[in-house]
Amino acid sequence: MTDPTLAEPLLSDRLTEWARTQDIGLRVAVAALIEEDAILARDDVRALLVAETDSGTFCDWPRLESRYRSELDLDNAEDAFLTLVIATGFPRAVPLWRLEELGDRRLAIILRALVRLAGSDAIAVGTRMGAA
Repeated sequence: MTDPTLAEPLLSDRLTEWARTQDIGLRVAVAALIEEDAILARDDVRALLVAETDSGTFCDWPRLESRYRSELDLDNAEDAFLTLVIATGFPRAVPLWRLEELGDRRLAIILRALVRLAGSDAIAVGTRMGAA
């Protein structure tokens, strides 16, 4: 039986730890991927994005960005989400019409990422209760 106290920290914890040393855009991008969970759970995404070295685990964003469209089989929503997440870490012009492809859950994650990127703690993004 293995000692659970010796278990390697979760990937999300290792990436969060690395992101703490990065600028706000990269911290927000990592947090969005962790919150969304499904894309980061894919082996092919992790193979392009996650680098593990003797000095730790980190995100290799340039490798992901240069290859994700040609090497990953993404549906429109996954592609839109990754495009917008990458843009939070590496500012650039992105087509906002892609927001409509996300679905409610991923849209809320991107909106929360934008709020964090703006440095606001006064705006909450969540589910609005419908009128009675």
